[in-house]
Amino acid sequence: MGPVYGTVSFYYEDAGQNWLEVGIILLQADRWNRGIGTRALKLWVGHLFQTLPTVRVGLTTWSGNERMMKVAEKIGMRLEGRVRQVRVVDDVRYDSIRMGMLREEWMTESAKSR
Repeated sequence: MGPVYGTVSFYYEDAGQNWLEVGIILLQADRWNRGIGTRALKLWVGHLFQTLPTVRVGLTTWSGNERMMKVAEKIGMRLEGRVRQVRVVDDVRYDSIRMGMLREEWMTESAKSR
């Protein structure tokens, strides 16, 4: 087994399991900007849609995390919501950003990349 560069995760936002949230963590900053996060998120979301009956996969981040928002956009997620000034990082207020993708949108994106 090779080195571990990060983790992927998910949890259900609702009890009906039609709505889940995902996350990725890339542990080493020297691995950023190489496409690893984009590849990991794309593979993870694809795996979840293929193995679970979920309708939507979402991701929540903060407006200061421009890399994560860009990664989500690259795999086809859309901005679904913004809660203003509710996240505090280093004593600075940021917006909470919700992005997401429906199963139908994933199928369309997957067909394009084949």
